[in-house]
Amino acid sequence: MNFSSLGLNQQLLNAVSELGYTEPTPIQAEAIPAILNKQDIMAGAQTGTGKTAAFALPLLHQINACSGDEDYSLNAVRPIKALVLTPTRELAQQVYNSFVEYGKHTSLRTEIAYGGVSLNPQIKALKSGADILVATPGRLLDLLFKKIIDLKHVQSLVFDEADRMLDMGFIGEINRILRHIPTERQTLLFSATFDEAIFKLSKTLLKSPTLIEVDERNTAATQVEQIVYAVDADRKRELISHLIGAKNWHQVLIFTRTKQGADFLAKEMCKDGIKTQSIHGDKSQGARERALEEFKQGKTRALCATDVAARGLDIDQLKYVINYELPHIAEDYIHRIGRTGRAGGSGLAISLLSPDENWLLEEIEAVLDARLPQQWLPGYEPDLTKVVEVSKKNTRTAQKRRHKQRGMGKNTSNRRR
Repeated sequence: MNFSSLGLNQQLLNAVSELGYTEPTPIQAEAIPAILNKQDIMAGAQTGTGKTAAFALPLLHQINACSGDEDYSLNAVRPIKALVLTPTRELAQQVYNSFVEYGKHTSLRTEIAYGGVSLNPQIKALKSGADILVATPGRLLDLLFKKIIDLKHVQSLVFDEADRMLDMGFIGEINRILRHIPTERQTLLFSATFDEAIFKLSKTLLKSPTLIEVDERNTAATQVEQIVYAVDADRKRELISHLIGAKNWHQVLIFTRTKQGADFLAKEMCKDGIKTQSIHGDKSQGARERALEEFKQGKTRALCATDVAARGLDIDQLKYVINYELPHIAEDYIHRIGRTGRAGGSGLAISLLSPDENWLLEEIEAVLDARLPQQWLPGYEPDLTKVVEVSKKNTRTAQKRRHKQRGMGKNTSNRRR
C-alpha cells in the first residue's frame, strides 16, 4: 500500500513524498480512510508510529476540499474548521510543525496557541483567523474568554494523547471548551494507552466511533529493548554516568519524577563530566526550547526531564531513554520509552529500580501484561539488607494503592499480580 491509494489530494502526496514517506504506517493506513469517510474514531497506537500524520493529512484534505483551496482576501477572517487539543506545549509545537509541513503546498493556515509565553503574539497571529488551530486547553480558554477566537465553525475536533490530558486533570477545561464547539462535528480521539477513564470520556465525546488498535492494547514499542537494573537509590546517578561514559552514549533522555529531581540530577551529572541540562514546567518556554535544541544538536549529552515536559518531544534517532525513577502512573512508562524506537527505529530503555520501587514495577508489568526481569550490573549490585527491609513496606504500599483504586471505582481485577 502507498499513500496515493488512501484518497489524499496531490498536494498532500507531494508533501509526504518530499518528506521521504513511502508507505503509510499501520495507524495511518487504518485511520486516514476512516477520517476521510467522516467517521468519529478512537485510535490507539504507540508513540512514534506516525499518529500525527494519521489525523493531520485527512483533515488537511477535507478542509482543502471544502475551501476549494481559495485565497482569502486580506480583510477576511478565516473560520477555524479543525481544532487539535494537546496536553503540553511541546506536543502542540510538534503537531503544529507537522500540519505546516504536510500543508505547505496548500494555502491553508495553521496557528498554534499554548501557555508559558506572552499571549499578545498569539492574539496577533490569530487576528485573521486560521483553518486549523493547535492548542493546549488552558491557553485556548484564555483566547475564548478574551473573545479572540470563535469555535462555532469547527468541523473536526482532535484529542491528541487524551490519556495524558486526563492524567493532568484537564477534564474541567475540556468540558468548558466543548460548550463553544458545535455538537455536530467529527471527533477524533488518539491515545497511546486505553483505560476505563478513556473509554468513559469517549462515550461523552464520540458518536458511533470506529475503534482502531494497530497493536495489542497498552503495549510498549516492540523495537525498544527494555532493561531493568536493580540498584540502590543512592547509586543511581553514579550508574547512569558510568553507562553514558563507558559506552560513549550521546543524546540520552533521562526521566525523573520531580522538577527538583531533574535539576539536581543534571547538576550532579555535570560534576561527573557529562554535559547535562534539565527541562521541566518551571523553566521558561525559551529556556526549554534552548535546552531541547542543544540536546538535538548534540551540544548537550544528556537531558533530564519530567513526564509533563517530555510529552511530545520528538527527537530523530533518539537511541537511549533512562528511567532514573519509575513513574507513579504506570501508563507513563509506555510514553517514556516511546520517546525512543520511533518511526520503526530501534532503541534502548533502561529503568533503574531501587528496593522501594518494586511495587511501581509491579504496576507497570500489570499494564504491560508482561514481566520485566530485573538484573544486576557488575559493580552496582544492590545491598540485599536494604531489599529485605523494604519488602514489607512495599507490600503495605501496594495493598493501600489497590484499596484506594477500588474505593475510586477502578477495576483492578484484570491486573496480574
